[in-house]
Amino acid sequence: MKKTLSLLLVIVMIMAVVLTGCGQSKPAPAPAPAPAPAPEKKPEIKVGFIYVGPIGDGGWTYAHNEGRKYLEEKLKVKTIYKESVPEGPEVEKVINDMIDQGANVIIGTSFGFMDYMEKVSKNHPNVKFLHCSGYKMTENMGNYFGRMYEARYLSGIVAGMKTKTNHIGYVAAFNIPEVVRGINAFTLGVRSVNPKAVVSVKWTNTWYDPAKEKEAAKALLAEGADVIAQHQDTAGPQQAAEEAGKWSIGYNTDMKDKAPKAYMTAPVWNWGPYYVAQVKAIMDGTWKPTSYWEGMKDGIVDLAPLTDNAPKGAKEAVEKAKADILSGKLHVFAGPIKDQSGAVKVPAGKTMTDQEMLSFDWFVEGVKGKVK
Repeated sequence: MKKTLSLLLVIVMIMAVVLTGCGQSKPAPAPAPAPAPAPEKKPEIKVGFIYVGPIGDGGWTYAHNEGRKYLEEKLKVKTIYKESVPEGPEVEKVINDMIDQGANVIIGTSFGFMDYMEKVSKNHPNVKFLHCSGYKMTENMGNYFGRMYEARYLSGIVAGMKTKTNHIGYVAAFNIPEVVRGINAFTLGVRSVNPKAVVSVKWTNTWYDPAKEKEAAKALLAEGADVIAQHQDTAGPQQAAEEAGKWSIGYNTDMKDKAPKAYMTAPVWNWGPYYVAQVKAIMDGTWKPTSYWEGMKDGIVDLAPLTDNAPKGAKEAVEKAKADILSGKLHVFAGPIKDQSGAVKVPAGKTMTDQEMLSFDWFVEGVKGKVK
């Protein structure tokens, strides 16, 4: 009996020890959670701008540079730029230098840069390219421009109402569709209010040459023009008009301070919002190369405010025509439109297509000068 009790006591003690040990044991630690993946770091954007003229030209390059500064302000991105780059092989070197400096967006602002930008874009698929006023595209290069012909038509209304000699001079850069289109739109605006007026064209074959532009304007004034318009990058033509006591229509920017006694208004560019939209899309990873061509409705082009030099009634006439363009009631290149020989090129009821406008190689009735 004692042995039995002793055995039971031993068993109870052993059980107590086992149970005590079990109560003191700690569960195995749970495995540590895997660290969350680090958010993907987007590459820093650095934009390189290539300019055909100096930023102080007061015109084309100045307007693009204002857009660059607007881009910096709105998106806080870094930008670099190169002024006065010739339209030739040097473009390739400038682009490659910018890429070496870390630029991953390249913006070229002249038609003659197109072929070189296209070539380099194929060698740098991770860099985005935007080319102004051209038509070529690659997988990482788009093009952009504005329907400046709308604002040029409006400026033609002002010139047509102002002229007393019915002879208007037009200083033009290069014989390319962009410039021909602008001359035609301007002339159609002139003749919408003054069917007797003619527009004489002088080619300079340069975008930026203040002296040459001014001399071309002087030649037109000597032929009897009393209003000077331009597709050039400086205020040289307007200064010639002011010195002759005549009138002027500017281009690119509001040039009222450049020739205050002659200047009436100017078709102007507003590049900033476009640059912001494109670079933001690149930053967001949603950018695709496109061919952008919008007008006054999009805000990229407009007509600068008329000065006191503008003729009486011009403000009202411009406002009406602008409203009709914005509503779609008026299209600048809707028929009937005749060429210089009097042949109907666009019949009544027809409107020129974008492709036809982008390849303009003929002058409308009322233009004095040769396209080719």
